[in-house]
Amino acid sequence: MFEGLARWRSVCAAVILGLAGTNAPALAQAPAPKPLDPPQAVRVAYVPIMKFATAFVAESRGLFKKYGLNVQLDSVKSGTEAIAFLDKGSVDVGGIAIVASLWSAWNRGLDIRVIAPGALDPMTDGPTKLIVRTDLMESGAIKSVADLKGKRIAAAGGPGSGGEYFVTKALESARLSLRDVQLLNIGNGDMPAAMEAKSVDAVLTSSPYSDQIFKAGTGKLLAQDFTPGLMTVVFVGSGKFLKERPEAAERFVLAMTEAARLMQGPDFLAQPNMDGYLKYTASTPEAVRNGGALIYDPNMAIPTAGLADIERVHRENGRTEYDKPLDMAKVVDERFVAKAIAVLGKAAPAK
Repeated sequence: MFEGLARWRSVCAAVILGLAGTNAPALAQAPAPKPLDPPQAVRVAYVPIMKFATAFVAESRGLFKKYGLNVQLDSVKSGTEAIAFLDKGSVDVGGIAIVASLWSAWNRGLDIRVIAPGALDPMTDGPTKLIVRTDLMESGAIKSVADLKGKRIAAAGGPGSGGEYFVTKALESARLSLRDVQLLNIGNGDMPAAMEAKSVDAVLTSSPYSDQIFKAGTGKLLAQDFTPGLMTVVFVGSGKFLKERPEAAERFVLAMTEAARLMQGPDFLAQPNMDGYLKYTASTPEAVRNGGALIYDPNMAIPTAGLADIERVHRENGRTEYDKPLDMAKVVDERFVAKAIAVLGKAAPAK
C-alpha cells in the first residue's frame, strides 16, 4: 500500500510538471544567497494540516537555518486568525486557505500577498465527490450533471464556501449555475442521514462521509475531479515583511522549494520528512502514509490562473463586494518563487 502511495505521488508530480512544461534538468542558474548574518527571525502562523508540509520539512531538516532564518511556526485554529495577525504585521508569513471574504479584503487593500503555493489537489481521483441518490440514478432521473437542474444539492459551509465553489465548477461542466439548483448548507457529518431520508437529491462531500454513503447504498458517484491541480491553500506574506525584509522572504521561499524537492515520489515518506509532518500536525504515521495524494510542486509555481478562476466564481455568485475582475497583482507576488528557481533551476518530473 505504501509503495502504491509513493508511486501515485510520483505520477501526480509528473503530470502537473508536464503541464507546466518543466521537463528540463535541474541546473543552477544563479549563486545561492548567503545565510543572513545575524540570522533573522521569521514568525509563521499556520493551520496544522498536511497541505502546508513544505514548511514543516524545511524547518525539521534545517533548511531555514541553512539560509540564516530562525523560523517560529505557530499553529492557529483558522486562516482567519492568521490573516488578522498578518494584517497587524505581528506575523510575517501565514499558511491559509483561500476563502471568499479574502477577495473583498484584497479589493479594499489588504496588504498581504501570495508568495508560494501550499499543496495542490490531485490531478485524478480527487477526494471531493458529487454523489447522487441511488434511486434517482437507477430510475434514470439523473444520468449526468445536466440532470441536476432544479434538484436539491447539499454542500457544507454556506455562501462563499469551498463547497459552493466545487458545486459551481461541477455545474459549469454542464453549462448550469447555482441559480439552476437548490443549494443547501448541510454539514458533512449529516449528509449520510440526509441521503437516507431522501431530503436531498445529491451531496458534495469527501471521505469518510462519501464512504459511508457508498457503503449504505444510498448514493452513487456522479462526478469528481472538477478542478485538477487546484490550489486552495497558500503561503502569504505580510506587506510589512515583504517590503522591509525581502531578503528574508526570498530565503524563506527558497528553503521551502528545496523542501518540496525532498518530498517527491518515495522520498515523501523519508523519516526526516515524517518527523516534520508529525511535529507540526496532529497526524499519525499511519494517517500520513494512507492519506490522499497531494501534489507538492518542486518548482513552487503559483497557479495564478486557478486563483483568478476561484475569484471569478465567487464574484459571479455574488459573494464579493465588487463586480469587476480583481487585478491579481493585488493578490500574488511571484518574485520570490522566481528567485528560488533562478538559484535551483527547474526540477524535472519525479520518476
